[in-house]
Amino acid sequence: MPDPWKRRLFGIFSFVLLSLLLVSLDLIPSLAKAESAHLVTDGSPSSTVVSSKDAILQGYGVEKRDTPYTGDTLYKGDGYVSFFYDYDPNSGKSDGTATFKVNVPTAGLYKLSLGYYIPADTGSKDTSFEVNGTMAESITLVPPPGGAVVNEKSVSKIMLNAGTNEVTFSRGWGYYGIEYVKVEFASLPAVSPPKLHQIEKKLVNPNATVETKALMGYLVDVYGNKILSGQHTLEDAQWIKDQTGKYPAMLSTDMMDYSPSRVERGTTPTEVDKAIQWAKEGGIVTLVWHWNAPKGLHDIPGKEWYRGFYTEATTFDVQYALNHPESDEYQLILRDIDAIAVQLKRLQDAHVPVLWRPLHEAEGRWFWWGAQGPESAKQLYRIMYDRLTHYHHLNNLIWVWNSENPEWYPGDDVVDIVSVDIYNPAANYGPSIGKYDNLVDLVQDKKLVALSENGPIGDPELLQAYSAHWLFFSTWTGDFIRNGQYNSLDHLIKVFNSDYVITRDELPQDLFASYKNEMK
Repeated sequence: MPDPWKRRLFGIFSFVLLSLLLVSLDLIPSLAKAESAHLVTDGSPSSTVVSSKDAILQGYGVEKRDTPYTGDTLYKGDGYVSFFYDYDPNSGKSDGTATFKVNVPTAGLYKLSLGYYIPADTGSKDTSFEVNGTMAESITLVPPPGGAVVNEKSVSKIMLNAGTNEVTFSRGWGYYGIEYVKVEFASLPAVSPPKLHQIEKKLVNPNATVETKALMGYLVDVYGNKILSGQHTLEDAQWIKDQTGKYPAMLSTDMMDYSPSRVERGTTPTEVDKAIQWAKEGGIVTLVWHWNAPKGLHDIPGKEWYRGFYTEATTFDVQYALNHPESDEYQLILRDIDAIAVQLKRLQDAHVPVLWRPLHEAEGRWFWWGAQGPESAKQLYRIMYDRLTHYHHLNNLIWVWNSENPEWYPGDDVVDIVSVDIYNPAANYGPSIGKYDNLVDLVQDKKLVALSENGPIGDPELLQAYSAHWLFFSTWTGDFIRNGQYNSLDHLIKVFNSDYVITRDELPQDLFASYKNEMK
């Protein structure tokens, strides 16, 4: 990679080109306007706040309230837009929305913050918003700190026009209220060279193999400069090659069918063989594990044994198992981890480093490993780290944690990369900057940040314009990549032929052996 001075010069050059590009796309109406906008940030860091009292409500259920939600005695605020309802699809109305009209003097990129209300002990909530009818984005509202029920949180960055803009919120998931919306001028897109992240080329496992260290060194150098392309399943990766002429740089596949409770029912997986072959052909491998519960599978219609990773399909209680290390349940957890270790050892013996993402989407609680809350999920993750690293001596793993929620973070000492799964609406190619910034804040910009699963792929130009420096994306399988609705063919061709997107043919040929910036 270039030395720091060359990287700065490259950043400035990229800035100039990107500014011209954004002008051509009408994202910056003129360089004169951009210059004027920049003066606003230097001279006036003021914010614009729109109260819930001024929100425009439409659809079913949504209303304005100034009293606490039923059963809550802590709320003392001035009122909120209430999303405390369950949508009735037979109502004849669309689900409720709240629109806040935001007036700003200058076009540009703004930081969006919310003042919100979540009753105590009810957990995180999800909402989504769009700006001027486009660029829908999902965001997570974490519980207010310290036993409070109200909080203000920066949730995203948004592009606003000079004058009146409409920011519209949809219900999403969970009961919550919005007290106000606040916007503050952030910066114009690409008005400065890209920030150079100060990530160490250091893995949490000091005994990592030379191939794993080399891969980590490469990932650190890529981060903030380009994005690695990824795809779940080999079959879909081949489909991408057939459609775009390019293989993704990364192959994602699943250790699901190696789960003992699936093997004993006849599964005969070949995913490790596919991964080894992919690495031999010059690609990067990332693995997820839909861990079929060790026991307690319902195996009834709708909750079949092969759905045993879902909370609803098993009686397995992870908290009980962890609280009783002498129990059969705890020993079965170790049995399953040991079974996966055998397969990961095959990859290590083949000199294949792996981006390993266990216990994904735990905070959703729809998988059994997250069903009992953050403490049991973090404890299970650390048990797995210890078992695979110190008992099985697996040194080919780059550990990927999968949540933006601070309550669920297992700790810097066992995480190399933080990630999140984002499924935006079909054909929404936005940068998901809110969730990216949340992850950066979670690890204080000291870890790599990745988009481990996605539906629509972010537009490369928007990723750069918003400085959403995702290390990689990894599109989910089936309709998400093939049906032309989530990702149009024209969009896929654009993405996989973008100079900002790294494909398999653009990876260093000696990546795993002697990459020039291999960690010392």
